[in-house]
Amino acid sequence: MDKKILGVGIGVAVVIAIAAGVLSISNDSSPEVIPVKTNEKIGLVINSPSQSVTLQELDEIYSTASESGIGRSNVYLFWNLIEPERGEFNWQYSDALMSFNKKNDLKVTLYFSIINGETLGPFPDWIGKPPLQSLGEDRVVNVLDAILSRYDIVDTVILAGETESQFRYYEQNIPVYKELFTGIYDGIKEKHPDVKIGNAFALHQVLNKNLRYIVTDLDVGDFVAFSYSPVDTVGDMVKTPQQAQEELQEIIDLAGDKKSAIFEISWSTSDFVGGSEDSQIEFLEKSFEFYAENESELEFFTWYRQNDKPEGTCAFEVQGIGEDKLTVGGSGFGSSEHVIERLNHYVCNAGLFDENGNPKPSWDEFKNQIQMLN
Repeated sequence: MDKKILGVGIGVAVVIAIAAGVLSISNDSSPEVIPVKTNEKIGLVINSPSQSVTLQELDEIYSTASESGIGRSNVYLFWNLIEPERGEFNWQYSDALMSFNKKNDLKVTLYFSIINGETLGPFPDWIGKPPLQSLGEDRVVNVLDAILSRYDIVDTVILAGETESQFRYYEQNIPVYKELFTGIYDGIKEKHPDVKIGNAFALHQVLNKNLRYIVTDLDVGDFVAFSYSPVDTVGDMVKTPQQAQEELQEIIDLAGDKKSAIFEISWSTSDFVGGSEDSQIEFLEKSFEFYAENESELEFFTWYRQNDKPEGTCAFEVQGIGEDKLTVGGSGFGSSEHVIERLNHYVCNAGLFDENGNPKPSWDEFKNQIQMLN
């Protein structure tokens, strides 16, 4: 069964535009910008509403996001894109993304995807499809060292996403992964001691499927990160904003003596799955209330995501990473048409702007919540 992945990013047209240098960005005529007070713990997944976008448009999207007061964003880089040939790195795509983050003074949470839910990787062709036992910590350390040495704005790394789905039926591999993680962790810390490293789990899947034991068994690294969507196992929104806030509280206990982190947190406005603009605003308030009450226990708190995308473009079978910037947050539901339909509706409408670039009421609330914290 192919893993269903959520597309949140720029798309192939942008990669082509970057490689071809379609647009150069000049600040010569830009008006003076009054700095906004930012919060490095608060993040937003910055994405374009479509796959066809110019560099100038992307520059404006990042500028709009940063004006909210956020201090970080997620960047989803996969090994097969970064090191397509052994020892030969391709930085065109990542240089463009990182330059926008750096220009807007955003720290970066790097999602690298050793584990991507039920699947491993994606890995470059020269590695093949090795099991965890054969992956080799030195190879992972080498590529991560190259990334971290190039981009000093990356301060946190997530090695595995939806980790609970990988080990749900393969608990015997938990010690194998812990050993691999420890080797990678030690190797990176030796070279980049200030970079924090952890794994991410889908909180809704952990709770819906009673997988808390996997989180506690994999309590390794500097923090324990979570994505969260208020959905049941088929993707319907079944929680009230208050109930969702109460579920968030579980991450503090699940992380044990480590800090928790919110890698991706979302609320869709699609009425097809039970969402609305009013409930999105209410959940924004509730989620920031949770953050304020638990700030000292949280490493970071990142909202998923800035822009809606056209219906039907947000869930697909993976044929090979590279056609879009991807994330696994909110996925892991399965592959039936019923589930995929709900996944598409949920994700495509989880933004704070609609697909035409118009702000939803939640955008003002998002900005207000950050400024109250700042």
